[in-house]
Amino acid sequence: MVAGGAEDPRLGAMKDLNGDFSFTPPGTREAWNARAEQVRLRVKVAMGLHPLPERTPLNAVRYGRRVLDGYAVEKAYLEAFPGFFVTGSLYTPVGVSGKVPAVLCPHGHWPDGRFMRTTDSEMAQQMASGAEKDESAARSPLQSRCVHLARMGCVVFHYDMIGYADSVQLPMSLSHQFRAQRPEMQEGPQGWGMFSAAAEGRLQSIMGLQTWSSIRALDFLSGLDEVDPAKIGVTGASGGATQTFLLAAVDPRPAVIFPAVMVSTAMQGGCTCENASLLRVGTGNVELAALFAPKPAGYTTADDWTKAFSTKGYPQLQQIYQLTGAPDHVSLLNRTEFPHNYNLPSRMAMYQWMARHLKTPRPAPLAESVFELLGKAEMTVWDAAHPVPKAADLELERGLLKHWDAAAAKLIAEKPVLSAEALPVLLGRTWEEAARGPFTWAPVADRPRDGTVQKVSGTLTAGTAGEQVQCDFLYPDNWSGKVLIRLDADPTLTMALPEVKKALAAGTAVAFPTLFIEHGTALGQIRRVAGDRDFLGYTAGYNPSPLARRAHDLMSLLAWMRQHEPRPREIELQVAAPLVPEAALALTQVPADVLVLADLEPTRFRFASLTDPFDPRLLPGAVKYGDLPGLLSLIRVPLAKQK
Repeated sequence: MVAGGAEDPRLGAMKDLNGDFSFTPPGTREAWNARAEQVRLRVKVAMGLHPLPERTPLNAVRYGRRVLDGYAVEKAYLEAFPGFFVTGSLYTPVGVSGKVPAVLCPHGHWPDGRFMRTTDSEMAQQMASGAEKDESAARSPLQSRCVHLARMGCVVFHYDMIGYADSVQLPMSLSHQFRAQRPEMQEGPQGWGMFSAAAEGRLQSIMGLQTWSSIRALDFLSGLDEVDPAKIGVTGASGGATQTFLLAAVDPRPAVIFPAVMVSTAMQGGCTCENASLLRVGTGNVELAALFAPKPAGYTTADDWTKAFSTKGYPQLQQIYQLTGAPDHVSLLNRTEFPHNYNLPSRMAMYQWMARHLKTPRPAPLAESVFELLGKAEMTVWDAAHPVPKAADLELERGLLKHWDAAAAKLIAEKPVLSAEALPVLLGRTWEEAARGPFTWAPVADRPRDGTVQKVSGTLTAGTAGEQVQCDFLYPDNWSGKVLIRLDADPTLTMALPEVKKALAAGTAVAFPTLFIEHGTALGQIRRVAGDRDFLGYTAGYNPSPLARRAHDLMSLLAWMRQHEPRPREIELQVAAPLVPEAALALTQVPADVLVLADLEPTRFRFASLTDPFDPRLLPGAVKYGDLPGLLSLIRVPLAKQK
């Protein structure tokens, strides 16, 4: 039997975005607070926002004010990163004085985004079903949402998701429809592109860039003279809801949110812009949304993946709000008779929610009223005086990622603790979690002897997930209480080494664990979830990397040996070059008193050298946080040789 054998759950079906993401709340507020901080850190790390990038000048432009019935519309754009624009429509109330609330509106995956306009047949169907009552709203429920919030006295920024409407620099074909790796966008002198091994090593993703754009949109909105920065709401549906609750998870400024038709224990978000490596390993959208508690959050359902939310997911959210002392700060409009939407009934519930919690200058409408529907030509921010940037700009893409990387490297160099904070997320386990077990040791009945040495073999089952580590121990009759762990790619070849025989002769037991091995995949490729996208985030966003799983096994073995009777008085670890990366990753979490010595063979391996995002040695984020030298520098156990 070997590690990863038939009973090891890690070799079963991999988790994907359509899995079961049931959430069990902790039993106390203190336990939830601790868990929430861990999950919030995971979100920031996974999206490349730990540390947050430097807030470079927004260079915001707003112009073309057009006064309509009870509100005005302006064109606006700003720079999230130098030269990378966030574009949108700015709605402001007319006839309201003083500082007013504001609402940020990410639009989600509606056709043409901010420029959405339904066909005649679609409009007629919406009105016939009761989803809409007014033709203008049926043509564009997105504009209707912004118009009526502005009429309530709110400033509204309706901004483009990357690749939609006026956001042309990284096109939809890349941002939302990416399928195949681009050889020319792997790391090289010119830089690298999204979805590459280099981007994964630095945790750079469309989702992270979109969330940073949302943060900068919030910077813009909260900095407007007419806005009260303490009264900011965020609302969107579908992919816009994903942006809503994840922005709220990483930025403390939103006071109220209303993510519609997204949060559930089922499908987590199907687009490349809704997934990132590490993001949902051990968590899911219900728990991610719960990070906003106790601040007020409203939700809606539809006849889609959210249809079971009222009985599976929402009750658990209510428990979190009960724990945090705000049971009336969470609400659900359950309208599963409608397909996926942000329709009139949902918007009416949202208006009431925003009015209640933002204390809007004017009340929520009892019904929506007619408004002037704007066309693309009237909404676009680009014109002769404000020229459109180059679309599908590979040079900009490379420069953008290099800027993001350099800015992060500078901040991490100034504050190395950032790497130490991030590594448990990359690994997916802390030492405390590993030490909790539970552990089961299943020995093999046969214990052969070779003179004065007895071989004891078995399988260690560790943790509630039942991960397995097969290990062979050689015990000399004169065992001194010391154990030498030999970590080799093929332990069967090392049992006869002179140094092993020398250790046994000196009364030291020698252990040969076999760490996790992916089976059933092509050589040099990790096992991946089914799909037609060459995007690691669909796999590594829900499952630990093979390298991290091998590091888990080493941590489990060490934790068990420290608890198992008879306990060794001393443990020494020797690691062959091929397994130094996983050993180094594990040892960053192992306390100094667990090992008295760790001997690592020299290796020239660097995570930055990998060019295939599905290389089994790739660890998302490893390049960003110092590569292998960075891991070695954070090891806490005493090292005899650190190379």
